[in-house]
Amino acid sequence: MNNIKVIAFDADDTLWVNEPYFRESEMEFCNLLKNGMGIEEVTEELFATEIGNIPLYGYGTKAFILSMIETSLKISGGKIDAGTIEAILAIGKRQINKSIELIDGVVEVLENLQDKYRLIVATKGDLLDQERKLKKSGLLKYFHHIEVMSDKKEEDYQKLIQHLDISPDQFLMIGNSLKSDILPVVNLGGKAIHVPFHTTWEHELIEDNELDKTKVKELGSIIEVLDLV
Repeated sequence: MNNIKVIAFDADDTLWVNEPYFRESEMEFCNLLKNGMGIEEVTEELFATEIGNIPLYGYGTKAFILSMIETSLKISGGKIDAGTIEAILAIGKRQINKSIELIDGVVEVLENLQDKYRLIVATKGDLLDQERKLKKSGLLKYFHHIEVMSDKKEEDYQKLIQHLDISPDQFLMIGNSLKSDILPVVNLGGKAIHVPFHTTWEHELIEDNELDKTKVKELGSIIEVLDLV
């Protein structure tokens, strides 16, 4: 860690709570449609729709709302009523307007590291939504740069590292997703710290053989970062 110049933090479920809100919205949505299908069937149909829509809409709550509406049309055979569509939109708006719940230890970590490294946010999702959450979080003052990517693949991190004018081994990524935060960075020769969150979207899971975990430090909580850097 001696040559690290830039430390990047994922946002959702690394700096603040996010995924549980999606699960709450998903359950509300399933309850709306439970007369047509079982909850598990609705969940599976919604997930399939979300994955199919990623190339079109990307990530975030707005993409989630569109996928809920599309799923409701599929399940109803195109006969969903306007009241249900209105209820789905209300679910999405409630999620967008959720207050920000910071992960325990985040402020202490940022306070301790801000004068030692360039700190940045490297996240994916809807630009407006992520900007809104960052503003509401009160954490903007700690960061040198905010990068909201349409996806977090190796080529996306490569562009970011080039923009920062550093080499991959001078870049440290901290995040909760092995697929989005850890694997691409390690593959590029960067360093990564995995801080798991108790709830993970199925799309962010990877197979055990996809990542050499000897190259990744896994911590029990984000406050433990201060013991490493």
